[in-house]
Amino acid sequence: MGTTHFWSPAKKAKTLLAAAALCGLCCLPATAGAVEFKIKGVWVTMFEYGDGGNFVKKNRNGRNQQGWGRWNEDRFEAKNRVRLQLEAVASENLSGTVNFEIGTIQWGRANRGGALGADSTIVKIKHSYLDWTLPTTSIRTRMGIQRIFLPDFVTEASQVFDADTAGISLSVPFNEHVSLAAFWARLFNDNWDGNANAARANYLDNADLFGLTLPLRFEGFRLTPWAMVGAFGANAFRTHNRTNTASWYYGNAEGTGTDYGLGLSPSAYANDGRENVFAFATAFWAGLTGELTAADPFRLAWSFNYGTVNTGENALNRHGWYAALLAEYKFDWGTPGIYGWYSSGDDDDPANGSERLPNIEKNNESTSGLATIATLGTWTLGRDAALGSTLAGTWGLGLRLRDFSVLDRLKHTLHVNYYQGTNSSGMVRYIKGAPSRHNIVRPYGTDFNSADYYGLYLTDKDRALEVGLMSQYQIYENLRLLVEANYIALWLDQSSGVWGGFTDRGGVRRHANSTEDLWNVNLSFIYRF
Repeated sequence: MGTTHFWSPAKKAKTLLAAAALCGLCCLPATAGAVEFKIKGVWVTMFEYGDGGNFVKKNRNGRNQQGWGRWNEDRFEAKNRVRLQLEAVASENLSGTVNFEIGTIQWGRANRGGALGADSTIVKIKHSYLDWTLPTTSIRTRMGIQRIFLPDFVTEASQVFDADTAGISLSVPFNEHVSLAAFWARLFNDNWDGNANAARANYLDNADLFGLTLPLRFEGFRLTPWAMVGAFGANAFRTHNRTNTASWYYGNAEGTGTDYGLGLSPSAYANDGRENVFAFATAFWAGLTGELTAADPFRLAWSFNYGTVNTGENALNRHGWYAALLAEYKFDWGTPGIYGWYSSGDDDDPANGSERLPNIEKNNESTSGLATIATLGTWTLGRDAALGSTLAGTWGLGLRLRDFSVLDRLKHTLHVNYYQGTNSSGMVRYIKGAPSRHNIVRPYGTDFNSADYYGLYLTDKDRALEVGLMSQYQIYENLRLLVEANYIALWLDQSSGVWGGFTDRGGVRRHANSTEDLWNVNLSFIYRF
């Protein structure tokens, strides 16, 4: 039997007044231009099975490490993530954008909204920025939380900087062939909480980048020179604040990382009383990338990057370079290509700093066109960056067959990559615990050659081979199925002079890690609108 609702005369009067007020507001003359709202989004649901990516079968204490990965994931994982973008467009000269991210949700994880009940605070702001054009000009300005990156026509993933960050970016077109882009990115500021021995809270803790790119576009030819400078306060990456990371100093902010063999951080000098080693570190990067398509369907692309970080302390300095070349030819049935790269590596002396290309790293937004899981991989929720989030400290060669197809709506990309380290094997003795000045090199501990987010520290005696096949099937216009199968064969030098057994500082004998190859398969459903 239905429920009968009785309204009092007072309620009826209030309802009529509210309706009249709403009608009155709708009839008021407009005081601002109409705003059009646009919504975009992407849903990703992924199922993955394989090795977690630590490469270690048994650690130096003889404990079995199989079955878990760098983030303690199981062999089988189910995940999903949603990104929703809302754009408020007043005109072609003014708009505002906010991008929400829900997840990544790992099915079954209680603190990530994936367990029974599924309630959790997991909605994040990924982007939030204002776009506007300077009046009477064609200068475009973007202000707020946004993706800022440097170009690379070979890897499609910058080896120096590509991240979501707060800042301002400008685009200045001069004509149809030449334009100028500039940005200021504030990476960190007002995060240092201070301590009893160091400077006051929020003192010298900012990290800023300033960059310029000059895109040159002509028929059949593109060239983009770029440059970037950085200023990093002494407290910008202090260990007492556990949110700030940037790999120009090799490790992570918690002070436990030897991700690049050298735990380089101003806090490494804390034990000898020199908390404030420098007021500011200064950094400089420059690069040139381009592509030639005039002989289409033949394409040639190249890239060169150089970077240096100067702190005033030799052991904390860093400088290095990277170069890459790609050649491919597009047929009706697919695009075969060949490519190679070389990046400088560390010598065997930690006292003179590092010879690896410095980069700014915080969950890099790029996806590499040359790899699947060895570096940054594809745009899925899978386990990538197994060998490294960038190509720093390695050289290699690769073959790729891109977008070949034998069935309608189904295409594949196959690649084979060979990697070898360019870091001196003599550095490993410090990673394994040999004394170094001011203890700036921290040992990995029992699993020092297992992989974390930043990958492995490959020496000139270590090698790896990656084979990957990615298939995409267009189920509907907006829904595609992506399947990846990947395998990495790893050969580490297990001699006593490199990664083999050793006696640690406590006199305990450590055996060589029992390494294994890495493999995984993932199935992703990607819905875009």
